[in-house]
Amino acid sequence: MTRPHGGHSPAPGTKVLVCFHAHPDDEVFTTGGVMRLAADAGHRVVLVTATDGALGEVPEGLLAEGELLVDRRRRELEASARALGVHRLEMLGYSDSGMAGTPGNASTEAFCNVDVEVAASRLARLLIEEGADVLTVYDPHGNYGHPDHVQVHVVGVRAAELAEVAHVYEATVNRDQMIRLMASNPQWAAEATPPDVSEFGLPESEITTVVDVRKAMAAKRSAMAAHESQVGDFGPFLAMPAEQVEAAFGLESFRRRGGAAGQRGTAALESTLPL
Repeated sequence: MTRPHGGHSPAPGTKVLVCFHAHPDDEVFTTGGVMRLAADAGHRVVLVTATDGALGEVPEGLLAEGELLVDRRRRELEASARALGVHRLEMLGYSDSGMAGTPGNASTEAFCNVDVEVAASRLARLLIEEGADVLTVYDPHGNYGHPDHVQVHVVGVRAAELAEVAHVYEATVNRDQMIRLMASNPQWAAEATPPDVSEFGLPESEITTVVDVRKAMAAKRSAMAAHESQVGDFGPFLAMPAEQVEAAFGLESFRRRGGAAGQRGTAALESTLPL
């Protein structure tokens, strides 16, 4: 899964998609379908994660005696990558910063505190080696404010500049769609204090690209299931009926850097991400 592409002559029409994420499991929510569709269309898919995910929560009793969470999460990521058709997986190995406001944010080793130029140069070398045509990062708020997600945006954008990758897309969440889904869900609608998503993702008006990934939902669900240690994130969705999961995750949303706000459309992957 770590076979480099650089130096090889790709087949005519083959493009290289690189998806840059913060932690093992992040790849599924916002780009899992896009990666699977790109691979199925014959394109090369590269997944890069910035951190080891060491500060993720894990169900009690899941880890075997002596097993480290970072090792478990690496194996889970490898299984997810296989389900999503990834050709090359790279983990940069930076330390997990933890959720915003937690002690891990203060660590000098945390990804949120690394030198942006150094980290961006590492990613840029990979982008150049692969001959990347498209890079996905996160929106500037990191989808929901996680320090590592914000840093992925900063480092990823800078790496694209260094490697001269022309097509950069900010993977995000359609905030307005999430509000509509919550309003239509009896459980959430009945809650006295429903989840606050006012700072989550981007408003619909700022999304430039929407990719219909419903054909890849089986692979996306398999990738979710691969992350057993993160059942707190994925468990509720895996328990949903297939049609509800499709409604929540069947469209993946992006803001094309340099694209005009409101310039939206749902089209085939090949035309929306220029793959």
